Amino acid sequence: MITESLKVFVTVIEQNSFSRAAEELFLSQPSVSLHIRNLENEFGAKLLHRSSRRLSLTPAGEALFRHAREILSHYDQAKSEINDLRHVVTGALKIGASFTIGEYVLPRFLAEVSENYPNVEVSVTIANTEEIAQLLHQNQLDIGIVEGQVSLPGIEEEPFMHDDMLLIVPNGHPLSKLSKVTPEDLQDQVWILRESGSGTRSFSDDLLKSLGVKINRSFVFSSNEGVKEAVINGLGITIVSRLVVHKEIAAKVIKTVPIKTKEKLQFSRKLSILHSQEPASSKAVGEFLEKLRLFEL
Repeated sequence: MITESLKVFVTVIEQNSFSRAAEELFLSQPSVSLHIRNLENEFGAKLLHRSSRRLSLTPAGEALFRHAREILSHYDQAKSEINDLRHVVTGALKIGASFTIGEYVLPRFLAEVSENYPNVEVSVTIANTEEIAQLLHQNQLDIGIVEGQVSLPGIEEEPFMHDDMLLIVPNGHPLSKLSKVTPEDLQDQVWILRESGSGTRSFSDDLLKSLGVKINRSFVFSSNEGVKEAVINGLGITIVSRLVVHKEIAAKVIKTVPIKTKEKLQFSRKLSILHSQEPASSKAVGEFLEKLRLFEL
């Protein structure tokens, strides 16, 4: 179909490269070139100027590119509406998740529900909470699942589940010998932290501030695996989700120690589903939102 060639043409322009377009579309480079030649034959005009360094559009190419994206958008809408009439859920779904959820919750959710939607193409973006919220706000994602709270115009936030947060320490660390630790015990420790913008970092900062704990030295990692390995190897202590370390605790390669406080503090956090306040943009988005609302670990 000509829509396939139009999609190849648009991707070549957006990527400014035949080879990158081929990678993006899982095609060979000769196949990409054939699609462009077919379009040029169809319209009887040269569409692209190629040089060793860059691509540029001819006037005919500029006209086609301007209309091609609109044609493809209308085609996808028509296909979606027809599939809705046939009660078939199809299309592309872009889900974003913060690191803890993306690494330890979302794979299990997708494994449970994806068999029921074989015609839905799912792509997953894993980043910190702040980045996922911004991508959703920019319409680059359909659904976000994050830690902590998000407040952005046009974005709906729904409760997803609760996540227990734990203090973990290396085996052999002085704190590992205690049945409970006090805020005083946590002073002057080396802390392993996530990067700013992550839900885990936000929770840790708020908790340590509430406890009056001052951090004199810390190491910052941009992934849960980095944090976990740092603790296992004796670099320091941290506060992290139970989801991240439950296997390591069971294997006794690290230890969790309860924190004793005078005031009642929350040692769990809320996980949230984020989506547009507008009606679901496709049946796939609506179906996966409903499944997320019912999902339990």
